[in-house]
Amino acid sequence: MKLAFCLFKYFPFGGLQRDFLRIAEACQRRGHSIDVFTTCWEGEVPAGFDVHLLPVSSLTNHGRSLAFGKALSERLGVAAYDAVIGFNKLTGLDVYFAADPCFAAKVRHKHGFLYRLSNRYRIYAALEKAVFGPESATEILLISEVEKPHFIGHYGTAENRFHALPPGICRDRKAPDNPLQERNNFRREFGFSDAAQLLLMVGSGFKTKGLDRSIQALAALPELTRKNAFLLVVGQGDAAPFLRLARKLGVDDHLKFYGGRNDVPRFLFGADLLLQPSYYENTGTAIVEAIVAGLPVLATANCGYAHYVTESNAGLLAPEPFVQEQFNELLLQMLTSSGREAWRRSALDFASRADLFSLPEKAADIIESVALRSHR
Repeated sequence: MKLAFCLFKYFPFGGLQRDFLRIAEACQRRGHSIDVFTTCWEGEVPAGFDVHLLPVSSLTNHGRSLAFGKALSERLGVAAYDAVIGFNKLTGLDVYFAADPCFAAKVRHKHGFLYRLSNRYRIYAALEKAVFGPESATEILLISEVEKPHFIGHYGTAENRFHALPPGICRDRKAPDNPLQERNNFRREFGFSDAAQLLLMVGSGFKTKGLDRSIQALAALPELTRKNAFLLVVGQGDAAPFLRLARKLGVDDHLKFYGGRNDVPRFLFGADLLLQPSYYENTGTAIVEAIVAGLPVLATANCGYAHYVTESNAGLLAPEPFVQEQFNELLLQMLTSSGREAWRRSALDFASRADLFSLPEKAADIIESVALRSHR
């Protein structure tokens, strides 16, 4: 079969981008040909992928989204594909990978009437309706149940169009057979002592991930605890405003940025605690990656994957609405608790029993079924 995968931008360290790549590769392993349509591709192109760059120009993100959709429609109109799979909201999709929250619900809670008169609103609302509206036939790959009621409530989307997927955690995140050696090797290489308390954040988009909340919690630790605590940040983003905040709070020497990396498992194995105090998170893949690695988690309850922390007993959740002082107390509790080993064992036990890995294969199953249906 000939499959078209569409996403606005590809770069190696984005969660959506990683999911796209693994799903496309799963389809390729089944013998299907893979065409990719995007505005930008950073990094190596996998063997056998045919990447089509669609240059678009606009002064705004919503303008670029609209231009990409128009250019994509023109290209797809002159080629025959068995299925068109989108990772951003676009018209004409057979399958949509729902990585983003419901735009209509977000607008209703955060913006007034005047915002709904803007071009930005009209464009994004139209693209979302093209996917979720009742007249659409797009099948929806759902990675978090959190947003499903919003889509159904706003658009009347048929229940049978949603296909729930398990997390797609890479198996290299699984805890090694020699965890203590991996931990010690990491600390030697990056210059941390055995006594250092390493707090880890993973993911691009530092503002949404709540990096400012983690920095404030780090600064609020008692002096003796804070002296040995370091916040490690892995991912792409603008570090400057967060470094300014850390300097203002006197913890800039305890904040380390490592950029986007391919060796994330080493950080998971070397750290003491994962922090995920997101303002909003449709999923929060790093939460499940940490559980698989045996790393205790402190996250906000509004993350789509927060329920895995509760189900696995692998850490603590900061309830909504978020209160910074409460998060500070939870961080201190986890750093000084004697229960960290119990959290680690519970996480590993849960990871050995739950399906946390098969997202690419399940997504490929659904894509194939949609493509076969179009043939019939």
